[in-house]
Amino acid sequence: MPPLRSTGPAPGAFPEAEHPEYAGRYRLEGCLGAGGMGVVHLARSGSGLRLAVKVVHAEHAADAEFRARFRQEVAAARRVSGAFTAPVVDADPDAGRPWMATLFIDGPTLSARVKRNGPLGSVELRRVGAGLAEALRDIHRAGVVHRDLKPSNVMLAADGPKVIDFGISRPTDSDLRTETGKLIGTPPFMAPEQFQRPRDVGPAADVFAMGAVLVHAATGRGPFDSNSPYIVAYQVVHNEPDLAGVPDDLVPLLRRCLAKDPAERPTADELMGELRAGEPEGGAAAFVPGQRRAEAKADAEAGTPAEVGASAEAQAGAGARTEAGAGAGAGRTVREAEAGPGRGGVPRGGRRLRWAAGFAVLAAVIAGGVAGLRGGAPAEGPATRAVPAVGAPAFRPWSTTPGATGGESLTPLCAADAGRALYCTAPGVRAARLSPADGTVTWTTGAAGAELGTVPVICGGLVHVVTEDRARLEALAPDTGTTRWSVDVSGYVNVLHSGDTVLLVAADGTVRALDGATGDERWTKRRLVAPGAQWVTDDGGVYAAAASPDASATRVSAVDPADGRVRWTERMKGALSPVQASRGALLLLSADADLYTDAVVRLDTADRTVRRVALTVPADQAQAVMAGDTVYVVGSGGSLAAVDIAGRSTGRSTGGSTGSSAQDAERWRLEIGVTRVSRPVAAGGHVFLTAADGRLLAVDAGRGVLLGATKPRLDGGRYTFAPLLPAPAVANGTVFATAPDGSVFAVRADDPSAW
Repeated sequence: MPPLRSTGPAPGAFPEAEHPEYAGRYRLEGCLGAGGMGVVHLARSGSGLRLAVKVVHAEHAADAEFRARFRQEVAAARRVSGAFTAPVVDADPDAGRPWMATLFIDGPTLSARVKRNGPLGSVELRRVGAGLAEALRDIHRAGVVHRDLKPSNVMLAADGPKVIDFGISRPTDSDLRTETGKLIGTPPFMAPEQFQRPRDVGPAADVFAMGAVLVHAATGRGPFDSNSPYIVAYQVVHNEPDLAGVPDDLVPLLRRCLAKDPAERPTADELMGELRAGEPEGGAAAFVPGQRRAEAKADAEAGTPAEVGASAEAQAGAGARTEAGAGAGAGRTVREAEAGPGRGGVPRGGRRLRWAAGFAVLAAVIAGGVAGLRGGAPAEGPATRAVPAVGAPAFRPWSTTPGATGGESLTPLCAADAGRALYCTAPGVRAARLSPADGTVTWTTGAAGAELGTVPVICGGLVHVVTEDRARLEALAPDTGTTRWSVDVSGYVNVLHSGDTVLLVAADGTVRALDGATGDERWTKRRLVAPGAQWVTDDGGVYAAAASPDASATRVSAVDPADGRVRWTERMKGALSPVQASRGALLLLSADADLYTDAVVRLDTADRTVRRVALTVPADQAQAVMAGDTVYVVGSGGSLAAVDIAGRSTGRSTGGSTGSSAQDAERWRLEIGVTRVSRPVAAGGHVFLTAADGRLLAVDAGRGVLLGATKPRLDGGRYTFAPLLPAPAVANGTVFATAPDGSVFAVRADDPSAW
């Protein structure tokens, strides 16, 4: 008997929705469905293709915040358009009534299928599940987390399931705030972390939702059911799922999908393999009832919307009402009113302005985290594994808290001085020196405020720290922590270090150089480079990159830190950001019009030849490190890729094409299942990253396999996550990392499986 539950708003549930005659050049032929965001109409392209056109409600069209959210939906849908979604054909998010047109999917939703025909059998359930897992894999590879996967957002097309409705999905944004207390999603299909810590929802939340969707498909109800969304939320967080009625062979797998801890859930790749392993011969095509397809064909021939459009309001993302797993109308809207597609709710254009303002490098310095102290440069490549001296005591993992405890926790910012010492700033501590052997605090100095400054740097034999108010640079004696000299830096946008030189960069491009040992001024150059330039340094050079106003080209200049002389300037194609200088090469990231990183670029600083390699999947908020001939790139959403940057150079920096295809250059790609991660660090054949919950992750640099992870380190609960994500450091066979519980900890670098 078909279930009586409702898993999405029905067509006509919003009679107040307007029905315009056109959306752009498309004449709207009929209503497929309606939701809280808008109405979905049937239309046809100039060549006769049937389209589902979503038109936003008039009251929302007047809301700038809602427009930003819709613009984000269009961007997300375009990024993942492919075999497992409804491809975006056209859109105008800036129209008087914003709209988006996607290809019409001929098939019912999973919700309608279960409601009409009852639960799916075991074989059919595996086929739908395998197709759905494959869809999630591709969505996550595109750097998008759906966050509202439910039966009414799964279309059962003849060639397999299609995931639709990207109304609240987004390229995962590390700066998004949700202090309003509102939630995002549909309670019966939301993961525990969506209720507990919505700022840090990642791909694992979609896996949880997929498990709940498959339970619904197998039983006609969800694993957590109640007439109240609040009781559902409590059950999701605290209770075990109800899997009665699920085929026995699928119970263990779905129980793993519904694990409370995101780290215990399988990845989409693993799900796809396990679901297909139990299939009989005949493939993984989703089952679509024959009579439903016949009705759809007849309706299409008659030129009217098919009944399969009963949930097509979701096909273009129209359904914004939240369900509580109860009868129709029992649901309650609990989604968060998000701010839009940019970082922290800033529209893409705003991000462009911020990027041009010259603060990006300062932010990178602040978030650089546990880094090498020589100029703050990232780890340069696979290091020789350290061998303890004969008779030396065996290293034991340690953890210590150098700063204050209680209240709002802040992750310490630390740097390792070649294994001789660890220097940190922490809550309530301006600077501290720790022993790398056991974490003993040798000295502390000063009292930090509510915010931390930047990662300490060794320069001129002293420990340099920027105060928490970004007002002063202090140089401390490494053995005692006493202040040797300090200088006001409040009028500068960047504080850089190269060798024994400190460079203070003003907003207008003026640069002032100081002696790192004494603080004495060495030279000042007025408007040395263009305002808003981004900087990167190493021990022997300083490099500045300034993009043209239209972002079509970037001028890269090499500056001699000794006297401020510009050694050379190169004009390079595209909008480029420098991220690392080391061993005669400069690594830059190329950004597209939406500020997604679409390529990595290597500039030889001796002969200025260029190697440009496109990424197979553009990355949002990308961070990267170059180790030898490989660049490791990670974006928000946790997709880590290894890209071969050796290959054939493209000649001078002004032109040329990549030496090989993106597919050939990409050595491997790994979905590490973490929404927010730090800049990667490559050493000893491993790639190390820290996660927002304080975990340290290790990936095999050659094979792209996750080797190990430490436990989460939160401040006594589930809600504290790092506002900054410091990168780990590796020295003498030890990895040093920091966490939002205020701790600094160390583990062996050579055996991540034992963490």
